[in-house]
Amino acid sequence: MAQAWKCAGLRWSERGPVLMWDGGRRSPLSWGKRVAFAVAEGGARGCVGARGHPCPVRAAVPARSTGARCEECARLDRAHSVAADGIADDPRPYRVYLAWFGPGMVKVGITAVERGPARLLEQGAVCFSWLGTGPLMAARRTEELLRAALRVPDRIPYAEKRAVRAHLPAGEEDRALEVGELHARAVGLGGWPESLTREPFTAVDHLRAFGLAGAAAAVGEVSELVAGGAVSGELVAAAGPDLHLATEVGVVVLDTRLVTGWEIVPAAASGEITLPLRRLKGRAEESAHRQEGLF
Repeated sequence: MAQAWKCAGLRWSERGPVLMWDGGRRSPLSWGKRVAFAVAEGGARGCVGARGHPCPVRAAVPARSTGARCEECARLDRAHSVAADGIADDPRPYRVYLAWFGPGMVKVGITAVERGPARLLEQGAVCFSWLGTGPLMAARRTEELLRAALRVPDRIPYAEKRAVRAHLPAGEEDRALEVGELHARAVGLGGWPESLTREPFTAVDHLRAFGLAGAAAAVGEVSELVAGGAVSGELVAAAGPDLHLATEVGVVVLDTRLVTGWEIVPAAASGEITLPLRRLKGRAEESAHRQEGLF
């Protein structure tokens, strides 16, 4: 019997996406690489725990959950999250950023300076610019200022990001346009914390880093993993937690957050998918996040 592994999610390094496994094993991914695995027969998806600790009750979690945590572990994990204001005394410097995922999709966020652009790669940001640098609470207040004054969200669902990837502008200048306009408006606002240093607009484009330049449009996405199901395809692109795999039915998106918590074993490199699929919605079909009156 093949040895089973548990996926710990997708991470981004300077060299590209890396699949992480429990125990510290890493699988670097590159364009053209064959991704093939199966879900162990008779298995069930288990909670991944919180803050590096296993789930105390080994709870089962739904197959379609992208968090892979039971309610208690999810609560504990979020209680110690910067995003949930669970840490107020973090001494590290933070950056405020503006990220663009497609036409009409701009968000504001913060990330620790030491992380560099990793947070933006993990979110699938096609283009971004730093806005300011300073202490955590100053960065948080600036984030809230932009949300209130410019009606910029701090979250955009991954489903909406996927829906526009096949329809992104071809030119870098066009992809940076909305971020640049919003950056100019943001730095002109009053009420910025004095301890936050404003940064000039400098667009960083991730289209090539994601492998999306010239990539074929995805036709479907894996909706969930099931025991005994398998996936096999050639990696043509990746953005955030999503792998774009060329299969016998076309390019299919696999959200690696759905893989965590399952026991995974090797599978034949056949190009076949025996997991539940659903058609990927297009721009006209999505309930896209609209930022009316943004500019």
